[in-house]
Amino acid sequence: MQGTLNPFDRYTGSDRLRSPYFMLFLVSLIALSALIASKTGLAAGFGLILLPFIFIYLFLLFQKPAIGLYTVVILGYFILGSARYIKGVQVGLAMDGALFLTFIALIFNKFRERINWSPANLDITLLAAIWFAYSIFEVVNPESRVVAAWLAGMRGISLYMMLIIPLTLLFINSNRKLNLFFYIWGGLSMLVSIKGLYQNIFGVDPYEKAWLDEGAAVTHVLFGKLRIFSFLSDAGQFGANQAYSAVVATIISIAEKDWRKKLFFILVAVLGFYGMLLSGTRGAISIPLAGFATYFVLRKNKAVMISGFFLLIGVFIFFKYTTIGQDNQQIRRMRSAFDPNDASLQVRIENQKKLKVYLATRPFGGGIGHGGVKAQKYLPNAYLSQIATDSGYVLVWVEMGIVGLLLFLFILFYVVIKSSYNIMFRIRDPILKLKMAALTSGMFGLMVANYGNAVFQMPNGMLLYTSMALVMNSKVFDTPEADIK
Repeated sequence: MQGTLNPFDRYTGSDRLRSPYFMLFLVSLIALSALIASKTGLAAGFGLILLPFIFIYLFLLFQKPAIGLYTVVILGYFILGSARYIKGVQVGLAMDGALFLTFIALIFNKFRERINWSPANLDITLLAAIWFAYSIFEVVNPESRVVAAWLAGMRGISLYMMLIIPLTLLFINSNRKLNLFFYIWGGLSMLVSIKGLYQNIFGVDPYEKAWLDEGAAVTHVLFGKLRIFSFLSDAGQFGANQAYSAVVATIISIAEKDWRKKLFFILVAVLGFYGMLLSGTRGAISIPLAGFATYFVLRKNKAVMISGFFLLIGVFIFFKYTTIGQDNQQIRRMRSAFDPNDASLQVRIENQKKLKVYLATRPFGGGIGHGGVKAQKYLPNAYLSQIATDSGYVLVWVEMGIVGLLLFLFILFYVVIKSSYNIMFRIRDPILKLKMAALTSGMFGLMVANYGNAVFQMPNGMLLYTSMALVMNSKVFDTPEADIK
């Protein structure tokens, strides 16, 4: 009876441990996991232990589908690097699963009512759809030979963009959610930085050592010095991500008034710039140079613009015309990015000359997934798979032709130009101006760096697509309602 209950007695979660049924379930789960692990391996037993947490996650996801979008951002940081530890599993498919599961959760969450897709009814969604349609068309490209190669390449270059942009427009629609995105990004960036610092001080773990020994050491150990890659796929993505995050965090720190939040983003920026140097990725230096140049223009303040450009010129002169810090391996490698006679640059130019001849009669390219050394998995003897593309734009040009490259560049510059116009002339809230300027500046810096290296891979691609949606939807955050959602 209700009257027999003591209102001062509370039944807490820890009290469940006293239940013999719960203890029996727990012991059975551990015993079953141990048995499975002994028969099939540690991974299977560990997977069984994770099952309750997976069920909890799915329950929360179907309650709040926005969790799926943040999951995608987080997965982007861990998924490719995890291949060093998990063998024989297509870890990249986890990203596809997370995205499609998020859409399923959204549908079931709104099962009894009609989903309001109107927030996603923007020009950026249309552009993403056109780009996705073009990539679908590429499957019938006469030069395309292997559907598996097309499927593997299409996912990263267009499918993720097509899925992430509408999810961002639907789920990040208030200043509170926008700030949450920045905090998640900043926290993940710091984790990457800390892991990079650990590698630099203590060296790599056995799994990373095995990965280097399998061939990665050719590009990641130069003159006996390790190029830091943290837990990302490679040093190139690590360096670009650290520079990208540092640019965005620096500008966000200017926007923040609370000293604790400001300190958080300053720390993200400092660690990011140092991580960029540790990576030895020369092209990453273009991200802060181009990013901050964009920011100075967006401020529309002559004093800020002039002083900022003098600062950038000073950085350029430091790397181009001085030998200061030449004893430092990281600075020495960054400085080589400003040398037009650099051997690596000359090789790239020669490769592009060869590709230009090949693509002169192929306006739609050689087929998605068919370009660069990565294509050797599917086409080991094909002409295009023997030539390194290096540049992200060269890769698009090779695989999707001049038509695809022009469409891709149009989408990117359309977003940057329109968002810049909105920042300079439309957005009223000064804090929001800085936040949108941070995203636009970081985005443009990454676009410039993509010429030297293919840096639109995970996690940078996930951050880029999310940023594209946010800057094109800035008017949603510039309303009184955006502060109370």
